[in-house]
Amino acid sequence: MRSTSGGPRVLLRRLRETMAEQVSAQERLDKIVVLIAANMVAEVCSVYVLRVDNTLELYATEGLNRDAVHRTVLSAHEGLVGLVASEATPLNLNDAQSHPAFSFRPETGEEIYHSFLGVPILRAGNTLGVLVVQNRAKRTYVEEEVEALQTTAMVLAEMIASGELSALAQPGAEPAARHSLHKTGAILSDGIALGHVVLHEPRVVITNYIAEDLPKEIKRLDAALAKLRADLDRMLERGDVADGGEHRDVLEAYRMFANDHGWSHKLHEAVAT
Repeated sequence: MRSTSGGPRVLLRRLRETMAEQVSAQERLDKIVVLIAANMVAEVCSVYVLRVDNTLELYATEGLNRDAVHRTVLSAHEGLVGLVASEATPLNLNDAQSHPAFSFRPETGEEIYHSFLGVPILRAGNTLGVLVVQNRAKRTYVEEEVEALQTTAMVLAEMIASGELSALAQPGAEPAARHSLHKTGAILSDGIALGHVVLHEPRVVITNYIAEDLPKEIKRLDAALAKLRADLDRMLERGDVADGGEHRDVLEAYRMFANDHGWSHKLHEAVAT
C-alpha cells in the first residue's frame, strides 16, 4: 500500500488550497486529516497537539471515533504517541499493539489497527504535537511515506504556531506553542520597565511549499549562495575583523559552510524535491 499517484507534491498542493480556504480552524484540521489519509492510502490519520499542561490532546482524526476528538488526552510520555513526542523522532511499526509502549484507549476504537506511523510536529526544534497514520494490515511504511508525513507535519507546525488552534482549546489547555512565558529578572534599581521580546532568529513565514518552476528556483538558490559568499568575503576584509579574534572565527565557520560543495548539493536536492 503506497501513497496515491502524485505523491507528496499533490498532497502539499491540496493542503495549500485547504489552508487558503475561509473555514473554521476545526473544519480546516478535519479536511487536512482526510487529505493525508487519502493520499497515503491510510485508514486512519490523527493529529495530537501538545498542550501547555504537557499533555497531548487529539484535535482531529479520520478513521478513529470522532467523539474522541478533544476528549482523548495523553500524558507527554504515554503510549506510542507520547513516545514520538518525547523522543521527537518518527516511529514506524508494523504491529503497534505488540510494542511495549502501546497504550489502549477504548474511546478511540483503534484496537483494530495494527500498523502505525507517527512523526513529531516540530518547529524551531520544539515539539508541538504528533501526526499519525494507521492501517489494519500489518505493514511497514516505506521511506517515501515517512518523508511525506514529515513534510506535511511542517505545514501543521505553522498552523499550530500561528495560534489558529487556540480558539479550540479549553482555558488552561491551550497549545503549548502559544502560551505566555514569565521570567523573573534581577532587580538592579526599583521602578517599572516595559520591553519587547526580540527573537534572535526572526520567523520566516513560508507561504508556498511547492516549487512550480524548478529551474527558476535553482537560479534563485545559486544567486543567494553567491551573494552569501560575497557578503562573507566582504565582512572578513573589514579592518576590525581582518586582524583576527573570536568574531572572525565565527565568520570563517560560516564561510566554510557557504563554500562547502556537499552542503550546496543538499540544498539543490531539497529544492528539486
